Amino acid sequence: MKKHKFWGEIEEDWAGFSAEKTFNIPHFEQQNVTLFLGEEFDEDGEEIDTPPSPEELDAYEATFSSFLEHLDTIIVAIKEQSFARYQKLYAHYFEDQTKSGEAPLNINTPGKHFQHLKEILYIRILSDHTLQIPIRYGIDTEHGLEIRLENNKIVAMAGIAET
Repeated sequence: MKKHKFWGEIEEDWAGFSAEKTFNIPHFEQQNVTLFLGEEFDEDGEEIDTPPSPEELDAYEATFSSFLEHLDTIIVAIKEQSFARYQKLYAHYFEDQTKSGEAPLNINTPGKHFQHLKEILYIRILSDHTLQIPIRYGIDTEHGLEIRLENNKIVAMAGIAET
């Protein structure tokens, strides 16, 4: 389709348009993370079949480069906010053997909790400096965890496809 100086070939993929180039994201175990460029569906719920324009690809490059540049700060926020979410939604069950029927997980710090967030499924780069990062969440494999960032700040954290 199109070739971009940063992304390489842009091709229609299973969930929209993706970059030929994949990335290893520090702090996560997943290697060769696929990057989707733009939305998968339009406002009517139809699949988008027009590849991103060169200007959009450049904007996505700027968004992703900024994300990588601020990754250490973003990871701290992900650790803290996902741990708070765990405490609110899951700890009452997984830390109580009488409820879960299993030994408590003993997840009592953001760092211990982050060990359950190691596999990024893919990253979707959107307009307006926005990224969506769905993660295979070891605590809740049915729903996973998706993080939505705008200008490198977490604005939503929920199950996959819920941000």
